[in-house]
Amino acid sequence: MPIKQRIRTVPDYPKKGIMFRDITTLIKDPVGFRLVIDNFTQRYLSGEIPFDVIVGIEARGFILGGALSYTLGKGFVPIRKAGKLPAEVEKQEYSLEYGTDTIEIHKDAFLAGARILVIDDLLATGGTALAAASLIEKIGGVVAEMAFIVNLPDVGGEKKLHEKGYKTYSLTEFEGD
Repeated sequence: MPIKQRIRTVPDYPKKGIMFRDITTLIKDPVGFRLVIDNFTQRYLSGEIPFDVIVGIEARGFILGGALSYTLGKGFVPIRKAGKLPAEVEKQEYSLEYGTDTIEIHKDAFLAGARILVIDDLLATGGTALAAASLIEKIGGVVAEMAFIVNLPDVGGEKKLHEKGYKTYSLTEFEGD
């Protein structure tokens, strides 16, 4: 069974009209989780997209980023919701499909000039990914690529990221459904 078939769709969550793509059904399946991590590992093990550090966006990006950091022998840096990091932080507010939020990164998360692989579970509007890129750039990093399990191309995030010059990679997409 492919990755896409292991992802549950929850209609009208968190509000009416949103088809929520729930990866918990994918990652609770040991074969599904292995497919995800193996696919990402093979892509980045080749060295075609050089990077120094993996940055995972709270919360599902932590699950993926931690496993991928281990398989690739790279460091892991969390981007967290406001108020969760203990040292000096850089902040970025952004819009979601259904509201606004703020994310933070430690100001000393990596050295200036470091190439960063951003990882998260899903690309929808691109707001969270753009905010993460902004944080990375504020502290001197360079976004090498942004990787996601799921892309929702109809929502427009991928297009926004490409227009800003960011490279993206997704394992699967839900287009028009």
